[in-house]
Amino acid sequence: MDIILNQEQIKEIIPHRDPFLLIDEVVEMELGKRIVARKHIKADDFWFKGHFPDYPVVPGVLMIEMLAQAGAVAMLSMEEHKGKIGFLAGVNNAKFRRQVVPGDTLLLEAEIIKVKGPIGIAKAVASVDGQKAVSAEISFALK
Repeated sequence: MDIILNQEQIKEIIPHRDPFLLIDEVVEMELGKRIVARKHIKADDFWFKGHFPDYPVVPGVLMIEMLAQAGAVAMLSMEEHKGKIGFLAGVNNAKFRRQVVPGDTLLLEAEIIKVKGPIGIAKAVASVDGQKAVSAEISFALK
């Protein structure tokens, strides 16, 4: 998959910055409908100092945040939403199926399934090498 947005271009769309910009690149996108992004997990990622020093595993809540940031790029790339911020409003049916460790690349897929005014819902899945790591329904609010 070719990169269509790199991290610098992502920063033009969402306000997240290091160390909390948690997506590296976008490889597919239909504005306001669907996105596929990637996060390359590195041994020096900040969370591994404490989670867990002798058994590094990506925290599940950060994988949810990665999915939410990917969905935010799909929504905030739309002309009518430029300059807004996407806030996480809820997480339903989250399932954590696989540990994610240094060296893995997470494929982050979010499909916007409902939007009513500034509120929306996305179905999201993160996977590594075709194996589901996380799936959830994520609600968001644009402000």
